[in-house]
Amino acid sequence: MVLNVGQLFRACNPSKTLNYGDAKDRACYIDFAAVRGNDVVKELRRTINLSGDDATCQLFTGHIGCGKSTELSRLKQELEDLNYHVVFFESSEELDLADVDISDILLVIARQITQSLAQADICLEPTRFQKILHGAVDLLNSEVTGLKLNIPALDSKVGMSHKDGEYSLAFGIGELTTKSRDSKEVRSLLRSHLEPRVNTILEAINTEIMVPAKTQLQQQGKAGLVVIVDNLDRIDNLEKLPNRSQPEYLFVDRGEQLKQLTCHVIYTIPLVLAFSNEKERLSNRFGSDPQLLPMVRVQNRDQSSCEAGMAALKQMILVRAGQDQLSELFDSEATLERLCQTSGGHVRNLLVLMHGCLKKDDPPVSSKLLEQVISQRRYDLSKPITADEWELLRQVRESKAVRGEDAYQTLLRSLFVFEYRDEEQSWFDINPILTDAEELR
Repeated sequence: MVLNVGQLFRACNPSKTLNYGDAKDRACYIDFAAVRGNDVVKELRRTINLSGDDATCQLFTGHIGCGKSTELSRLKQELEDLNYHVVFFESSEELDLADVDISDILLVIARQITQSLAQADICLEPTRFQKILHGAVDLLNSEVTGLKLNIPALDSKVGMSHKDGEYSLAFGIGELTTKSRDSKEVRSLLRSHLEPRVNTILEAINTEIMVPAKTQLQQQGKAGLVVIVDNLDRIDNLEKLPNRSQPEYLFVDRGEQLKQLTCHVIYTIPLVLAFSNEKERLSNRFGSDPQLLPMVRVQNRDQSSCEAGMAALKQMILVRAGQDQLSELFDSEATLERLCQTSGGHVRNLLVLMHGCLKKDDPPVSSKLLEQVISQRRYDLSKPITADEWELLRQVRESKAVRGEDAYQTLLRSLFVFEYRDEEQSWFDINPILTDAEELR
């Protein structure tokens, strides 16, 4: 098959997330479960499917760029194959991740659910919830000059039966959340009205949206309602309150409220919480530990090569190129192996390196070209590393461990160190891009 370089370039775009529900994207999907050490998607799915009508709330985390969104896309498709109604959305499209509160998250979830249910011909009459929103709109229209918002009349039904031109509840909430995201002033006013009413909002969502939705979904033969909130792992790790970071405030201090939605919910959370001193409190809040998606193993703890992991990463490049043979892609198999090994099993890193090579020249990628790209990537990653951090990296290289919240902040969040797992244990190792840095020799 003739190699289409433009198609390969687009397929290796590190910013693109595979949509598992799309047949073309699914053809590019590689199941890495066996070389990650666990099948997180299977565990998330089984927890939902075995719980029946009992609501569940699960936390999902991992390095940014390690493949969480793609795995959640696969989970969505598998749940839909089991006849669940799944609402899956990226919170980064709805929220200012530098400044998030519980009422913001609940409004966005309510908007996404009502919009999805309307498309499924589910009709709701959430009068109490709309009264709360009307109170917020009245406050904003009175306090903010020129701000005009629209939400449905209190006696209107929310569903596909709307007449042309009539506003849906989802549209009304969208007006609120968009203005809130784009203006700190609006966000502050909206929260002043909604935050004292969070428990009332939760009760209204559960009784006026969740209960009738689940009843009507059952009448349609659906197994249940699942909400997947992606990209909350990207919220900034800023101080929200004195001595409390934003992730700790949302998921530890206010986690009890986030888990009160009476449907199946999955939240992505920042990896920092899995290494925080608050991890036990987090697990107690939600009733289980966060599910972590590790890196694809390129080598084992004893430094021997993980042949299965390397084979899976090679296959990932080949399927995106639409090729069975590597001769048109690389000057030798050793060059492809070098690419996969240097990625450290971090899926986006692999695509970043391949994309970098394709920017410079057409395939076959030569060993010399790959080393140029690796060298530049190493330089960019090394620039912010301090002398103390180089010492921490040397310790990780020897001990295969990261201890303490401060060490996490420095090493893992900056992608200087990766976590790996096999069937028996987990360990850490430095990002292979840094292996040949002079500071580590």
